[in-house]
Amino acid sequence: MFSSTPLYLCHFQWHAVASWTWDAQDETCGICRMAFDGCCPDCKLPGDDCPLIWGACNHAFHLHCILKWVNSQTPQAHCPMCRREWQFKGSE
Repeated sequence: MFSSTPLYLCHFQWHAVASWTWDAQDETCGICRMAFDGCCPDCKLPGDDCPLIWGACNHAFHLHCILKWVNSQTPQAHCPMCRREWQFKGSE
């Protein structure tokens, strides 16, 4: 019933590597032209301090960049990419 063939045990190691990226149409902010996986010129480190913000037109910008842009536009802010009236996505 038992085989005299020795059994072999295999040990495998697997090292997972992952990276994240923002799900934006472009790779750079249309205002400061810095990469989305980095941060805007006002920030020191990428991450939660400089998230991306989408407009209703689906263009994305660094939070600090679009806030400066919106606050500098009078009387109504427009998207710097498509010139549509600026509205934050989800605020329609």
